[in-house]
Amino acid sequence: MQELLGYLQDPELVARFQRLCGLFLVEASCHCGGRTRAPNGAPTTWEKARGHLRRRWDHQDSKWNHQYKGNGCTAGDCSKHQYEVRNWLLHCLFLFSAGLGHEIFYITCLPCIHWSLDPFLCRRLVNIWTVVMYAGQVMKDVLKLSRPPSPPVVKLETRVDAEYGLPSTHAMAATAISFTLLLSAPSRIQFQFEVGLLLAVTLSSLVCLSRLYTGMHSVLDVVSGVFISAVLILFTYPYWEIFDRFQLTSRFSPIVVPSLLLFLSFTYPELDHYSTTRGDTTTILGVCAGCSVGYWVNEQLGQTFEPQGVLPVPLPTLTALSVALGACRFLVGVVALVGTRQIVKKLSLQLLYLWYRVPKNAESARRKKEIEVPSKFSTYTAVGLVNSILVNRVFVLIGLL
Repeated sequence: MQELLGYLQDPELVARFQRLCGLFLVEASCHCGGRTRAPNGAPTTWEKARGHLRRRWDHQDSKWNHQYKGNGCTAGDCSKHQYEVRNWLLHCLFLFSAGLGHEIFYITCLPCIHWSLDPFLCRRLVNIWTVVMYAGQVMKDVLKLSRPPSPPVVKLETRVDAEYGLPSTHAMAATAISFTLLLSAPSRIQFQFEVGLLLAVTLSSLVCLSRLYTGMHSVLDVVSGVFISAVLILFTYPYWEIFDRFQLTSRFSPIVVPSLLLFLSFTYPELDHYSTTRGDTTTILGVCAGCSVGYWVNEQLGQTFEPQGVLPVPLPTLTALSVALGACRFLVGVVALVGTRQIVKKLSLQLLYLWYRVPKNAESARRKKEIEVPSKFSTYTAVGLVNSILVNRVFVLIGLL
């Protein structure tokens, strides 16, 4: 078993997948571990150097994030690695698939399900997405397992490179969203289950493979992410309806749920170096808090904007008018959410800077927990409230719903 885990964590396995897909490291300069050149896509002395890279990888397992800067070397030791793309179709496909796990996707796709399909499905997805992502992010900072080093891997992303690797939260989120939608939709919308299953498998597989292609995760990270997500879905599925009733009807819901999520944000495991995990986790918890309160408010007001008629209802017919209305809803909704995000983010930071007497130009202050957590939580709670309460009502006022 130990040999299997070591094999799945081997960075050369990721590098081979990248080369198979047409992504080659053509130059990698690193002062901390020698110099390797690969003008034809693979190092000419790779077999000779492989033992050295393997030893360096083992050494990084224990010290990676204490000296971490990026691309597999210590701070200030590495130059930017060059790569060559030989299959632009796969390159664009995997970059697009990787984008399905970033904030821009969540702030557009999930709300669109609420605005144009069924708020019930959006509510279910946000709840499961929050549980899965929180578990994955916490596991990263508890297990502290490093990402694949470069070289031999080509790294196409930089923002999350300082985070630990296992599990892949992209893989977890893609699996959770795809299969939660597949399990929840049949009771709400008429569709062919086999087609839905094919789409769920395809979407989650593309996102998982994209994490290998971009060099951000080992095979072990991705497999673990899928497995953990599947286990969480399996164990929480019997309680989905129970929590749904509590969330919508209990008078304690608008107090208990946000309070619990805020508590989880402040008690997130302490970081041994700064990374985006705590901030991203707080963002997700804030969205869930705002949406949860918003859905409760809609239920109390008796205006939930859910499909009318006997469930499951047929899928909406695609016509020129419906597509145009959907596009308009998308534009108006995204402007409302992004505008809310920018306004509340700026106001919350200014108030926190004033409260803690921090200079406004001190960018590093945003990384402190006492500023990062309340700022992100309040910002995305507001985004969740606007999404669940205000946007649909605006659509009604301007004739888009």
